[in-house]
Amino acid sequence: MMQPKRTKFRKQHKGRNTGLAQRGNAVSFGDYGLKAVERSRMTAREIEAARRAMTRYVKRGGQVWIRVFPDVPITKKPLEVRMGSGKGNVEYYVARVLPGKVLFEMEGVTEEIAREAFRLAASKLSVDTMFVKRQVR
Repeated sequence: MMQPKRTKFRKQHKGRNTGLAQRGNAVSFGDYGLKAVERSRMTAREIEAARRAMTRYVKRGGQVWIRVFPDVPITKKPLEVRMGSGKGNVEYYVARVLPGKVLFEMEGVTEEIAREAFRLAASKLSVDTMFVKRQVR
């Protein structure tokens, strides 16, 4: 699973996930992409499960790019612990996803194979997605 090698601070505030994706909203590397249509927090487990589903379906035929990285730590207090005594420990990492963000890209395969691979990957994600093609090369 993906997570930062090192961070300046171990824990973060929750923050807000508002607006639309101004960066990373176009297919830049491959020929086809999977674009988010709603806002969400994607866990590192989801990203890894989607990556495995895609690469297994294309049988190492094409090249896959992952355009999101889980860099936001999420903390959780242990079960049956009373209120107070500080923030919990970091449990997992998430990537903040805005509507319009391209999550994955692929090239080296036909459009039908890419569509099916992205369909399998989308079923592993907690965010609604759509299939997009590169506009101009």
